[in-house]
Amino acid sequence: MEIILNLLPLTRAQQIAFMDASKGHLHRFLDPGYTRLLNKDMLEDVTVIIGNPSPAIIKQCPRLKWLQTQSAGTEQYEVPGVLPEGAILTNASGAYGHAVAEHMFAMLLALMKRLPAYRDAKGAWEDLGPVKTLENAQVLVLGTGDLGSNFAVMCKAMGARTAGIRRHPDQPAPGIDAMYGMDALDDLLPQADVVCLMLPHNKDTAGLLNKERLQKMKSDAILLNGGRGSAIDLDALTELMAAGHLWGAGLDVTDPEPLPPDHPLWKQARVLLTPHTAGGNHLPEIAPKIRAIALERLQRYLASGGESPV
Repeated sequence: MEIILNLLPLTRAQQIAFMDASKGHLHRFLDPGYTRLLNKDMLEDVTVIIGNPSPAIIKQCPRLKWLQTQSAGTEQYEVPGVLPEGAILTNASGAYGHAVAEHMFAMLLALMKRLPAYRDAKGAWEDLGPVKTLENAQVLVLGTGDLGSNFAVMCKAMGARTAGIRRHPDQPAPGIDAMYGMDALDDLLPQADVVCLMLPHNKDTAGLLNKERLQKMKSDAILLNGGRGSAIDLDALTELMAAGHLWGAGLDVTDPEPLPPDHPLWKQARVLLTPHTAGGNHLPEIAPKIRAIALERLQRYLASGGESPV
C-alpha cells in the first residue's frame, strides 16, 4: 500500500477525486501552509508526496519513492542527499507555459515600444524616438520546452522568425522554425534581435550568458529571462547596460533572489524587473492544470505498481 501525502491546496471535492484515483492506498491531505505541523512520526512511512515540501521535510521520509512537485523548477530537490536513493522526481511542466510566456511577451513589447520610458517621463510630452517591431525580427529562444515553445508561438504570431536551442536539437517544438544544439549558441547570439532564456538551473546553464556572450549580442538586442536567474552573469549585464549595450532587458528572475534593493539594475531605465512572478498561481488556469497533471501521474504510478508515473 502506498502512503500518499498530498500538499496541494484542495477543496473537499478535489480531495475525493484523488482518493477515488487511489483506492486501496492511504491518502493524507495537508494544506501547504501547515507543513510545519509535520513531524518524523508522520513522515517515516510516506512513499509518495504531491506538492512542494521543504528539503528538510523530504529528508524525514526514508521510504519516499516518488515526489511530484507543483512547480516546474525542481533544483532544490536535486541536491545530493535530499531525496532517498532511487526516488523518482517529476514536476508540473505543462502547467505554466502560457502564463510565463505571456508575461515575458508583455515585457518584450513594453521594451520594444519604450513604454517604461514613457511611463517615467513625469509629464514631459516628448517623442522618445524610434521603436521596434517583431515583424521579421529574429528571436532566439534558449530552452524550448513548455515555456519557450509557448513564447515562440506568440512571437511568430507577430511576424517573427524563431530559432531554438535545446539539449536534443533533433526534437522539434511548436513555434520554433529552426532548432539547434547548445554548440550553436555563439554563432546564433550575434544574429538575434531578441534572446529569451527559459532554462532550468543546472551545471550546464549556470553562467551560460557570461560577459563574453553578452557582448556578442547585437548592441540593440533585447534580452529576456523567464527561466532561472543563474543563467545570466548579472554583474556583467549591469556593467554592459550601463555602457549602453542592449536596447533593453526584461528579467523575471535574477541571481541572487530577491535582488537587493540597492542593486543598480533597479535604476537602469532600460530594464524591466519583476520578482519571479511570471509563473506561480496568478492565472486561474494554473491550479487546475497542476491538479490534472498530478492526478494523471498518480493514476499511472499506481497502475504501474509503483514503477513509474510517466
